[in-house]
Amino acid sequence: MQFVGIQVYAERGGKTGFTVEFVGATGEIVSVSCPQNAEGTLNRLNVVARAKQILAAAIEADEALPGITGTRRSPSVPEGALANARQTHDQQAMEEQLEEGLEDTFPASDPVSIVSSAIPKGSSHG
Repeated sequence: MQFVGIQVYAERGGKTGFTVEFVGATGEIVSVSCPQNAEGTLNRLNVVARAKQILAAAIEADEALPGITGTRRSPSVPEGALANARQTHDQQAMEEQLEEGLEDTFPASDPVSIVSSAIPKGSSHG
């Protein structure tokens, strides 16, 4: 796979972390979710390196589990825990995701406010 681009998306302005997408030449996309660290130092400048560390750990984990093919799930992760809000129809999670998306677009999502400071003059009687 040949990568032709990397895209970084801030989650809640980077407060909760970032999503890094590695884009392939034929349309493949590998997404890596990088939650904000305890120190709050993860940013757009260092998140790609963190995403690469996560991918390297995933490759090592895959190689450490020989003979297992197909979709895998850790036995400690309950069935359905990895599904997203839309798949599980979790209304509260979808509302939170919508609110997060709206916050990420601020102030572009706010309507333009036009205020005039001109004071109309009264008619003159002459």
